[in-house]
Amino acid sequence: MDLNGKKILLGVTGGIAAYKSCELLRLLQKKGAQVRVAMTEAATRFVAPLTFASLSKCPVYLKDGAVEARPFQHIDFPRWADLYLVVPCTANAIGKFAYGLADDPVSLCFMSCTCPRLLAPAMNVAMYNSPAVQRNLQTLRSFENTYVLESPAGELACGEVGSGRLMEPAEIVSFIERLDERRKTKDERREMVEGGSLPLVGTSSPTTPSSGGHPRNAPAAPLASDSLPEQDPSLPGHGRTVLITAGRTEEAIDPVRYISNRSSGKTAVALASVFLANGYSVEVVAGPMEAEFPGGAAVHRVRSACEMHRAVMERLSGADVLVHCAAVADYRPKDPAESKIKDSRSQLVLELVPNPNILRDSVAAKKPNQVVVGFALETDHFAEHAQEKLHKSGADALLLNAPVAKDSGFGFDNVNYALVTPGEKVPEMQMGSKVELSETIVDFVNRKLEERHG
Repeated sequence: MDLNGKKILLGVTGGIAAYKSCELLRLLQKKGAQVRVAMTEAATRFVAPLTFASLSKCPVYLKDGAVEARPFQHIDFPRWADLYLVVPCTANAIGKFAYGLADDPVSLCFMSCTCPRLLAPAMNVAMYNSPAVQRNLQTLRSFENTYVLESPAGELACGEVGSGRLMEPAEIVSFIERLDERRKTKDERREMVEGGSLPLVGTSSPTTPSSGGHPRNAPAAPLASDSLPEQDPSLPGHGRTVLITAGRTEEAIDPVRYISNRSSGKTAVALASVFLANGYSVEVVAGPMEAEFPGGAAVHRVRSACEMHRAVMERLSGADVLVHCAAVADYRPKDPAESKIKDSRSQLVLELVPNPNILRDSVAAKKPNQVVVGFALETDHFAEHAQEKLHKSGADALLLNAPVAKDSGFGFDNVNYALVTPGEKVPEMQMGSKVELSETIVDFVNRKLEERHG
């Protein structure tokens, strides 16, 4: 869906993740969309309506009315919209939507809405996994024109760990931009079902779980069951696997000290999300990192470069695509101390040895039809260094990124990047989100696989 000029109604319910709806609103506006906001009374306790009114430049639809409120906002707002988002969507709102209850602005708009509806649940893991919430989510997935984003696992605001996190705003925007493809595919599949030529996957009745599953028995992707990429044979990644390296590596000096590189893991998470949205089965070999992966990715945890090298080489043969996104330490201490080195304030000399080059070794061992993409983080002489690394590695492409611009790079959502390919001039670097960077890589991979497989 091209968001430029689209009218989007944003429903905000009462959860701690409500503050992320402000970021979502701004991202939608940057894409050219017009946004109006409806809020439950509980949501106003987390974010003031004035914040959304200021950002959207439009009165917020509230239970007690709004400035310049009209008596039929519950009809006018959804009738105005091309798309209705409920972000975050609490367990209470999910229950209301499933059973047709409408007693606040967000549920009233859901009831009278005829445009596509997208819900992003966010709550405590115990609530999310409860039979009632899961049953209600299944009911909503069976509704026409309704899409439910599953909640990725990770650390929650309450300190617990598990499913129930709100999908990141940039990932939600990426999902929306591909919504037309999903709706077209879903309609085509429904026509085939009604014609008796294809069983419908993922649109089971509220009381019967869908029997559709992942072709490789990996964890479910963080998307609605009626639009799961791995269940959709028309998507370019259907039946294919991508292996992504992520995070950083830590090379032990002693049991408490180590050598490492900077990496939050945000780029790898964006990559996993976009590959999932394209129908790929996603495996990740991840070193230490702060960002959390969506639930559809199978994540294998490692710590050192040698552990990452071993894990990649073990899984190499089962992947169609490899993307080396991890910040791997080039060197490690030759003889790590078995106990903590005592602080004597005297000089300490560390002898370092090179770590294995995971990118080069995977290229050397790859099959002819596999696609390998590497990363090159540079701080100067960008084009020369990127071309040199691409030539030495033998990869199909190299994503050049430079974390030197203000408010970009490590830990930020934006980065300066360019995709470098053999025999081509290094393109002008551009500033964009890590989701946009990921889309650039996935589009290249899709084209490359199409060329090789026909």
